[in-house]
Amino acid sequence: MTDLETPVAPSRAGPAWRRAAPALLGYVAVRALGLVTLAVWSAARDKSPHQLLSARWDSLWYTRVAELGYGYEVRLPNGDVHSNLAFFPLLPWLERAFAAVTPLSHADAGLLVSALASLAAAWGIFAVADHVYGPRAGICAVLLWAVLPVGIVQSMAYSESLFTALAAWSLYAVLTGRWLTAGLLASLAGLTRPVGAAVVAAVWVAAIASFVRERSVPARTGAPSWRRALAMLIAPLGAAGYVLWVGRHTGKGPLGYLDVQAGWRNGFDGGYAFARFVGDKFTSFPSALAGLALIIGVGLLVWLYVICVRQRQPLPLLVYAGVVTLLALCASSYFGSKPRLLLPAFPLLLPPALALARLRTSRSAWVLGGVTVASAAYGAFWLNGSGPP
Repeated sequence: MTDLETPVAPSRAGPAWRRAAPALLGYVAVRALGLVTLAVWSAARDKSPHQLLSARWDSLWYTRVAELGYGYEVRLPNGDVHSNLAFFPLLPWLERAFAAVTPLSHADAGLLVSALASLAAAWGIFAVADHVYGPRAGICAVLLWAVLPVGIVQSMAYSESLFTALAAWSLYAVLTGRWLTAGLLASLAGLTRPVGAAVVAAVWVAAIASFVRERSVPARTGAPSWRRALAMLIAPLGAAGYVLWVGRHTGKGPLGYLDVQAGWRNGFDGGYAFARFVGDKFTSFPSALAGLALIIGVGLLVWLYVICVRQRQPLPLLVYAGVVTLLALCASSYFGSKPRLLLPAFPLLLPPALALARLRTSRSAWVLGGVTVASAAYGAFWLNGSGPP
């Protein structure tokens, strides 16, 4: 048992990279198929797959921050103000750093960061799932994350892969009692996306639970208390530092970042706007099918989370997945963005990963192979169409 009362799969000897190698090779194969499919599909539509991956939607905003810094904004005819202050700085910093030491443009540096980060994320997901359920479940979890319908985002110059990597390794550090590492990675996650609050919450709840158990069982030995306390102090520094800087930069104080988000019509309304969006789909027959699909999708997410609880996933994973899901579904942001906002919620994939791991290898291979082909086709279709705003 670990310091967090987490059931740990039996350990096996061997270097960590070798243990994770099958999962990483499978991940690379899935993403390679997705990129080849995108290239073929884009060529048929006379579009550039490179531009689709690196120069559309949020990737353009990140590149502009990397090139010119903060301060750029777009004023729309309806009065909305889209400011690049809405985008957290870690990805643009890395794009700028890679562009400075390589011949790559800032946009291509973003693709490189995303590629490296997606591999780190896949390894982190494997490490977490392997720690809790064993290597077969770890491999299946990584492959399921790779074949998600919006998995193509993992290959774009977006921040989802970077955030997921930091979150997964922070959670793994918590599960293995590496508190200072967990706090530092949580802080970096907070510099990547607003949902970094989910990683901070996981670190805090796990540390507090550990303190409570320690007081109830004084003889128990674990990580020194000061390490957990310091981790709790470090974890929110990244997000808090950026939010406070934005407030000072805009002259609107600690809540200035909320005003920036309001200019994008982003906010937390408890899911009211999303519920209205779904309800409006039932005003006509064709759109009613989309509304029904959305309800089924939300129900599936809730069902998966309930299974996670029933399977007694470690507390940090439950907190993290719960906060990520809650923020994604209850934000009044662009509704087309919600699928990719849920991309970092990888603990929700552990129940189906565990079920696949219990199947015969041939059966699980057929299932994953079929889903991989479907995911590659959908990703190419989606990115050549509406895409991930």
